[in-house]
Amino acid sequence: VQLQASGGGLVQAGGSLRLSCVASGRPFSSYAMGWFRQAPGKEREFQAAISRGGRNTRYTDSVKGRFTISRDNAKNTVYLQMNSLKPEDTAVYYCAADQTETIYRTTITMDEYDSWGQGTQVTVSS
Repeated sequence: VQLQASGGGLVQAGGSLRLSCVASGRPFSSYAMGWFRQAPGKEREFQAAISRGGRNTRYTDSVKGRFTISRDNAKNTVYLQMNSLKPEDTAVYYCAADQTETIYRTTITMDEYDSWGQGTQVTVSS
């Protein structure tokens, strides 16, 4: 599956952004989806994941209550709504797809994702 992420930009602290990731090439509903981010000089880290049908979600502790992952299988799109943004949220954000037969699966492990988008830059100014 090919993934195209968009929606990044420059925002002030406390603001919001919504990232989108459109999939093409294979049935989107076959994939659990995830969002990761990578700040300069740091490793890529998990942010959020959603199961194939959207029933299950998982978040890293630092974004719980601020970020919301969702998906629209009819549009082949996964979203990351980011509210109350902080300067430390500044990073390149990547979407990723995990092909799985398990309907309720979510994973935080990078190696378990099969495909990655190109990344979209999010910059939060103080």
